[in-house]
Amino acid sequence: MGRFRKLGVAVALAAIAATTVTACGSGDEGGGGDGSDAKVLKLWHYESANSAMGIAWDKAIDIFKTEHPGVEVQFERKAFEQIQQNAGMILNSTEGPDIMEYNKGNATAGLLSSQGLLTDLTEETQKRGWDKKLSPSLQTTARYSDKGVMGEGNWFGVPNYGEYVMVYYNKDLFDKNGVAVPTTYDEFTKAMDTFVAKGITPLAEAGAEYPAGQLFYQLALAKADRSFVDNYQLYKNPVDFKADPLKAGAQTFADYVAKGYVAKDSASLKAEDMGTAFISGKAPMIVSGSWWYGRFKDEAKFNWDSFLFPGNKLNAGSSGNLWVVPTSSKAKSLAYDFIDITMRPEIQALIGNNGGVPVAADASQISDPKDKKLIENFNTISQQDGLAFYPDWPVPGYYDVLVSGFQSLINGSKTPDQVLDAIAKPYDDGVKEITGK
Repeated sequence: MGRFRKLGVAVALAAIAATTVTACGSGDEGGGGDGSDAKVLKLWHYESANSAMGIAWDKAIDIFKTEHPGVEVQFERKAFEQIQQNAGMILNSTEGPDIMEYNKGNATAGLLSSQGLLTDLTEETQKRGWDKKLSPSLQTTARYSDKGVMGEGNWFGVPNYGEYVMVYYNKDLFDKNGVAVPTTYDEFTKAMDTFVAKGITPLAEAGAEYPAGQLFYQLALAKADRSFVDNYQLYKNPVDFKADPLKAGAQTFADYVAKGYVAKDSASLKAEDMGTAFISGKAPMIVSGSWWYGRFKDEAKFNWDSFLFPGNKLNAGSSGNLWVVPTSSKAKSLAYDFIDITMRPEIQALIGNNGGVPVAADASQISDPKDKKLIENFNTISQQDGLAFYPDWPVPGYYDVLVSGFQSLINGSKTPDQVLDAIAKPYDDGVKEITGK
């Protein structure tokens, strides 16, 4: 997913390692060489059981078991932050998995690949044809240079779904309050003004985790072009944080708070709080990613739909998270087999028919009109080269920086200029450390 992530915290690792030992045991993971004779496959991911990916990957596990009699799959569903906070230390231990879902981007998969903690999948990717199923833009997040910069070099992960940020809206609340679905940015702000005038906060938000930063990035991207994305994400040229589009993004975000589009008390809320506010029917809109789609289909008991952020040609989005194989894996061959199963048409169709964005599905196999729209909107963004990745990707540790910055903007403790200063230095320092420039 495009959710933010952070690295570090040794104390938390001890607790996780202890849990892992209890859950998995040492076992006979078997195998020398490629681990093809291993008897255990340890698999971790953090998708909810009723999400599109959770449903599809449960089916993939069933298929794997059928095709690998005698192999035990030790699956553990981890909390997103649990993996993201401690991935480097987990993979440096003896208690890590053989295959794991992990966030793509320079600060995460790129960092671990540059540290030698992830298996180079280039040969396997070419042999099994995974590269033929992924468009060049989707391959960007799977390949990393020796410095951990995405878009070039060897394959260190394989995505089997895509994702993007959009606006989810409560159709019942729109109808009840006489609000039309916006097709332009001006109509979007007028819709929010209408809700505010009726005493309703139009956007549920979460300042303690990724959603606030994604809203800021969407607002900045409204003033951006592809060269900005290349500069910010791939270090093509220096980035000026006190100029547009970043300046415009921060100022507009502050305006959203001042106008009541975003509640000041949302500074302390987490993504789950935002999501459940929408699911409960209390929030007219949220700006967040396609990873919510399947859950909303399952849990929301009202009429809802989605639209692309009005006026934007660039949107936060990319391939989905990656299947990575730790260097320490004792069952690499089995891990490759599992990845291959997730790329099969039947698993891709399951993703698409449960509110996900498959990367290699036959469109004729997607039956639900809402699911088709989700995929069509993703294709619209992809076809106009509109995937702009995520704001925390460029440098390690940027998660904390952005969360802190936009919490301060929501609660009013810092001005937009002060926030831009606070997020600029860690970015510049991180780029210098990675590039040596």
